[in-house]
Amino acid sequence: MGTATRSVAQTAREQAAAHLPAIVRDITALVETETSSYDPAALRTGSFHVATLAGRLCGPPAREYRHPGGEYGDMLTLTWPGTAPGRVLILAHYDTVWPTGTLATWPVTASRDADGREVLTGPGIFDMKAGLVQSLWALRLLQQSGAATPTVTLFLNGDEELGSPVSRPLIEELAVLADAVLVAEPSAGGAVKTGRKGVGFFRVDVVGIEAHAGLDPEAGASAIHAIAEVITQVTRISDLTKGTSINVGLVDGGSGANVAAGRATAVVDIRVQDPAEQERVDRAFDAVTVSDPRVQVTIGHHWNRPPMFPNEASAPLMGVLREVARELGYELQEAFVGGASDANFVAGLGRPVVCGLGAVGAGPHARTEFIYPDAIPTQVALTAGALGRLAHGLPPLGA
Repeated sequence: MGTATRSVAQTAREQAAAHLPAIVRDITALVETETSSYDPAALRTGSFHVATLAGRLCGPPAREYRHPGGEYGDMLTLTWPGTAPGRVLILAHYDTVWPTGTLATWPVTASRDADGREVLTGPGIFDMKAGLVQSLWALRLLQQSGAATPTVTLFLNGDEELGSPVSRPLIEELAVLADAVLVAEPSAGGAVKTGRKGVGFFRVDVVGIEAHAGLDPEAGASAIHAIAEVITQVTRISDLTKGTSINVGLVDGGSGANVAAGRATAVVDIRVQDPAEQERVDRAFDAVTVSDPRVQVTIGHHWNRPPMFPNEASAPLMGVLREVARELGYELQEAFVGGASDANFVAGLGRPVVCGLGAVGAGPHARTEFIYPDAIPTQVALTAGALGRLAHGLPPLGA
């Protein structure tokens, strides 16, 4: 097949392969710019790094807005006008779960897996800094191809790992204005993610009575002892047969080993696959009791993201991606995963969205997280090809 007859995606894959060392350098530089969700100063530095990278790769955006996020990091909206009427929103977060300083003991490192395939590790490389960089390179290569381009808005947030408490309204506002939404979260072994669990963050606050543990043990009512009872009960609310899991991820309390604890707190992560499970979980948490009546227990219910399911509006978008994948010589798979992302918000609005267009690798939120550099050209090409096909908007349902 001659170069003149190659599709946008095929050409983009060739170009991405030729520029692979540069793409890896951009990914490495972003990973080496630490952006812990809990470090506002680091997030600010990281947001400027990403904005500079976007301008270098794709040219200065015609519209650039920096939305102050305070302790949650600034949000950026960057828009490049297209040569055709289509409008595409790309969502990517630049924060990571890794505390500032992690890089000192875990630098970006290249190695080989058991099969001899090259892997690249580093804090946040898989979730999701590689996907962010891949998206920028996809737009760059589409721009350079001379093919029609849609208007592309890239939205970047620094609070995704915390549930997007500040950025959610902006995400929803932008999603309503777009023909299609692509989310650069990591892939599921190369498959895109069309289904995700819903997420709840419940906070348990316990107030007890402080007393000397040795001199007057009966006068005390330990908040820590009580919260242990609560934890035992709430973890039993899990029902994996229905896709519902409960994880008590944070516990804090007490003032000294020789003091009956006057306070204790726990933060509980809840994942649900079936929306009906939310009501059952709420009722079960409200039924929690402790043995000491002097202890006060307060449970705050907060459902952060609704479950995401393949919706009718997303079917044409998935069809576009499947066509691009076939141009690249493979059948694109889709997956339902336990994690949540900002795609959940978009799906909840009934808007066309596909998630998981980012890196191929594994180990999110783990010290084993890695990407396969040799998969980058195909992932870049998939996004570039999709953007090219969306230049004139999303095909109608059933087309």
